[in-house]
Amino acid sequence: MDVEVTVRQGRLRGRITDGVAAFRGIPYAPAPVGDALYRPPGAPPAWDGVRDAAEFGPTAPKPPYRPPFDALLGDPDIPGDEFLNLNVWTPDPAGAGLPVLVWIHGGAFRNGSGAVPTYDGHAFARDGVVLVSLNYRLGVPGFALFPDAPANLGLRDQLAALAWVRDNIAAFGGDPDRVTVAGESAGAMSVATLMALPQSRGLFRRAVTQSGACQGTVTADDARLVLAETAKTLGVEPTARAFAAVPMDQLIAAQDTIGRNLAVTRDAARFGKSVVAAAMAYPPVVDGEFLERPPLELIAEGAGGDVTLLTGTTTEEQRFFLVPTGITRFLDARALTAMAGEKLAAAYTANRPDASPGDVGSALLTDRYFRIPAIRMAELRDGGPAPTYMYEFAWGTEVAGLGACHALELGFVFDTLGHPSTAGMTGDAPQDLARRMHAAWVAFATDGDPGWAPYDLDKRPVMVFDDPEQGVVDDPRGDERGLWVSAPDR
Repeated sequence: MDVEVTVRQGRLRGRITDGVAAFRGIPYAPAPVGDALYRPPGAPPAWDGVRDAAEFGPTAPKPPYRPPFDALLGDPDIPGDEFLNLNVWTPDPAGAGLPVLVWIHGGAFRNGSGAVPTYDGHAFARDGVVLVSLNYRLGVPGFALFPDAPANLGLRDQLAALAWVRDNIAAFGGDPDRVTVAGESAGAMSVATLMALPQSRGLFRRAVTQSGACQGTVTADDARLVLAETAKTLGVEPTARAFAAVPMDQLIAAQDTIGRNLAVTRDAARFGKSVVAAAMAYPPVVDGEFLERPPLELIAEGAGGDVTLLTGTTTEEQRFFLVPTGITRFLDARALTAMAGEKLAAAYTANRPDASPGDVGSALLTDRYFRIPAIRMAELRDGGPAPTYMYEFAWGTEVAGLGACHALELGFVFDTLGHPSTAGMTGDAPQDLARRMHAAWVAFATDGDPGWAPYDLDKRPVMVFDDPEQGVVDDPRGDERGLWVSAPDR
């Protein structure tokens, strides 16, 4: 059944399915074509008549996932210029005062969209939360640092989408004063960065960071190195004006080449130390203007302190990156020491006497790239005006030996385990765990309390989601956590 709403830009026609109204492909900014590809997002475009919003709109230009990850992650590619769009699911367009959750997708700032089936907002709307998912510029257009264009256009897109939500979500029954912004992986790093930005004040009051915190930014000097490499690959000058003339398919191929070269060589002289540490070619840049300093420094000074935060990781994040590629089979004790230092390698190995060096290495890298950054962000917020809640997703899938890996929790949070794109990773997953985890996210979006005690530096309570049991654990693996306080930056 069709349903219509009126937003500031015009009339929209959506579709009601099983009691939930969905409106897809709504533009929150003009199509970024030509020179506009490297300009800030403009004002939302208006239209005449009734705009059909039954189908997802175009997705941001991006390369496909590389094997073997293409078999694990769904990433629809919908062509079209008007890719700065968002989607809304609501239980009652005629209602008022409903909580809102705005979802920012992951994908290493080079992949993903709001059209990924796992992110279907039906279950959130079914349970009383208006769910919004959005697209933003990725790769070079989103995050390359040009001398003649503004920095961090992907983050500016996210802010523009949040401003659209503030101005229009009441038309869908949502309350603009009850907005939670959430994301996973690169989306979570985006959320943490948005929390640190003064431009985001008033756009959301709660935040969720899943498997990402403040670890995703790079320095301006290193971003310029990546731009120079990209320009060299394309055979053009390192300017936005020159890049705007490059056909999109050539641009995407070049940035994919840069990403591959970075992954293979990890050459700090070529790409920059911060880029190698981030393991991403085009993440957000600390440019000194839009993003003045690293987000963690700003949060340490109180930025985002009035935003209630839910943050956490999966127990075995790094298995997603190491097991399918076969890297775990080649790690040995010498590699562990080179990777983490003698003290950390010895402690993690001693705590896992029956584990292979590959499994120990996965645990080390999980903490280095995911768990410890989340904990550091939570620690810096301790004693602030708004609480922080921490979780850990511990249920492990038997699919491909992935365990409790990166991105596995998504189908549980969205309660979309039945979709084939989710089942490809989760296999025969426990629906009751999805019910419980999804309910915690609904509760957090509704009243800011997921159902357990806030994090503090005394007990360090963490809700561990597992099946059949779940519960709060104080300072899980605290001995290993403590080792990272003085660990070298590797």
